[in-house]
Amino acid sequence: MSNKLTYLDFNEAVIKSFELANATTLTHKVSLLDALGKVIAQDIICTKNLPSFNNSAMDGFAFKSEDSGKTLNIKRVIYAGDKDDKVKADLKDGECYKIMTGAQVPADADTIIPIENCSNVTDMNVTLPTNIKKGSNLRVKGEEQKKGNILLKKGEAINSSTITLLASQGIVMVEVYKDISIAVLSTGDELKEPWENSNEDEIYNCNSYALVSLLKENGFNATYSGVIPDDLEKSKEFISNLKNYDVVITSGGISMGDADFMAEAFLSNGLKTAFHGVNIKPGRPIMMGKMQNTVVVSLPGNPLTAMVNAHLFVIPVLKKLQGNNSFYHDIEKVKNIKEFKTKQGRVNVVLGSCENGGFIVTRNNKYGSGMITALYESNSLLVTNNDTSNIAVDQEVGVIRFNNKFLDKQINILN
Repeated sequence: MSNKLTYLDFNEAVIKSFELANATTLTHKVSLLDALGKVIAQDIICTKNLPSFNNSAMDGFAFKSEDSGKTLNIKRVIYAGDKDDKVKADLKDGECYKIMTGAQVPADADTIIPIENCSNVTDMNVTLPTNIKKGSNLRVKGEEQKKGNILLKKGEAINSSTITLLASQGIVMVEVYKDISIAVLSTGDELKEPWENSNEDEIYNCNSYALVSLLKENGFNATYSGVIPDDLEKSKEFISNLKNYDVVITSGGISMGDADFMAEAFLSNGLKTAFHGVNIKPGRPIMMGKMQNTVVVSLPGNPLTAMVNAHLFVIPVLKKLQGNNSFYHDIEKVKNIKEFKTKQGRVNVVLGSCENGGFIVTRNNKYGSGMITALYESNSLLVTNNDTSNIAVDQEVGVIRFNNKFLDKQINILN
């Protein structure tokens, strides 16, 4: 192995990371109640018009629009769920229907007026206001979606709104991509598990728990595989047992220290490296590659660095692997509130918070790569260009929120 890393350009590293991610083709059917967070594996075609019949958006009166301003007799009351003779079109001159929200509107009524907008309301008749717009408060059959339309596209992630659409079509089982399998582990003799006693010179393993939680927040289930000791042979053996996973994510042991064995251990297990080293701070030693069919991401061991690079690199790659069409970072355009400086010659990832349309840098951009509280105090990332040395007050910047949306096309995220 070389004793020196070559730092790849950030944009090139992003391209190479996506080249590793061949989307899964394995599918299965799940029930609607188990579909949240899954990715749709085939287009969903609308089989039932939305809405499926003309219906009222209000509790009120259904009438012919030319009768605006008149006093009308109430023909009958129509409730949600009424059908057949109860919703037949049989209005005579000077008549209207009293109608409830969601009820089917007979074909001879073209406008709805809410009860509270009328006057002289009795059980027998009602006086309508003048100048009522034709079609008001009338939900027209098929105005949302028509039969034959593509309702949802292959590659869309399922959320609660998606489930509403699926249920509206009477779908109880949906074809989705199978979950990719992910192993998360850390390295280091100094690490202790949170349930173990630790000495002052030992560190609790927070990275693995943070990474597993981040993945879960983004719809992925990962297996925590433990801690690898700082021993080359043990590292090789440990890694050899991970080849059945679709993805292996490690933290620590990836730089150039005497006890940093992860790169060599992966290489001995057949890793083909896409890159080891990116011109970015924090996170320069990051390594990605493929070990047979397993995508490997080795993150630096400092907690802040590991999490920042997981946001930037890992989540997008996992989304692509899972078959999701939207795997590119989105940015939010806001004004910078407080001036801060960055070092030129590299991409800088700056922590901050987005509040009320503005970005506030965390701790004046003065924090170490192992500072956990700086991450806790932030909700966004700002990523600079190589030539950026200063972000001015009121400068418009594009920031990536920790809970940001993802896009189906790539945009520039650098400032």
